[in-house]
Amino acid sequence: MKLLKLVPDNTNITFLKWRNIAIGISILMIIGSFTLVAMKGLNFGVDFVGGQMIRTTFTQTQDAPISDLREKVGALGYGDPTIQRFGEPNEVSIRMKLPEGADTDPELANTMADKITLMLKADYEDVRIDGVDSVSGKVSEELLQTGVYSLVFAMLAITLYIWIRFEWQFGVGALFALFHDVALTFGFFALTQLEFNLNIVAALLTIIGYSLNDTIVVYDRIRENLKKYRKMDIAALLDLSVNETLARTVMTSLTMLIALVALMVWGPDVIFGFSAAMFLGVFIGTYSSVYMAAPILIWLKVGPDSFVPAEDPSSKTKKTGGAERVG
Repeated sequence: MKLLKLVPDNTNITFLKWRNIAIGISILMIIGSFTLVAMKGLNFGVDFVGGQMIRTTFTQTQDAPISDLREKVGALGYGDPTIQRFGEPNEVSIRMKLPEGADTDPELANTMADKITLMLKADYEDVRIDGVDSVSGKVSEELLQTGVYSLVFAMLAITLYIWIRFEWQFGVGALFALFHDVALTFGFFALTQLEFNLNIVAALLTIIGYSLNDTIVVYDRIRENLKKYRKMDIAALLDLSVNETLARTVMTSLTMLIALVALMVWGPDVIFGFSAAMFLGVFIGTYSSVYMAAPILIWLKVGPDSFVPAEDPSSKTKKTGGAERVG
């Protein structure tokens, strides 16, 4: 039986031919992402802004009336709630941001939670309140700070690892590719206003790991080819390296994208943001490994002879037997 090959063995695509256009588009997209974040901001969830989460179960209903709940809770005047299924179809979590002034007066948050629970018990006979969880503004600020630190330190640690394993030019290329992936993901959440919570931080860390894995595979082949083809033009060598790893890259990315599409379409609402972030991250992570991580080596003056050890003049003298003595 003949095996299916998505990428033929003799593939020879000149990716680096379009490197200037690709890097230009990427820089514009990074600037656009930061502009969106600055102008529209991120829709931080309860994890990062503080708030209340009320967990409920509708004991005699197969599916929780999510749209009806959203309308009735929103009518209480505390803003739009985030209502998601929490486990079974008849279990939901109602998440509300803290009302203004709750940081100085905690009773405002308790009053909001009491009004919501009283409304639920009055309008739905089969509702059961499973719990009311509160996240203070101080705790949410610490969570946000920790999330930012985790992203920054992960990127720096990865850069250091690649620097040690390869050379500093490869570390710079990997860092730029990771920065590109994270920036575009932030821009996506600013544009769509999907809730940005701890699940998304986990997705960003996963994206960093995936992008790194793909970049290291390409870099490893580049390093091998740098040793093998000493006289090849660097752009042609990078194209060769990317094409040699293309089958693995396409297969890995495609299988992940198929799984993530299934999660977005049929998965629970609570992980939709995570799945969407991962889908975007896998796509742009694959792109950045080809058009960010590889071309930047050219601009950093990497060539086939860049990592050849310089020959010591004294060792050269020893090889030729040294100067002849006269007399």
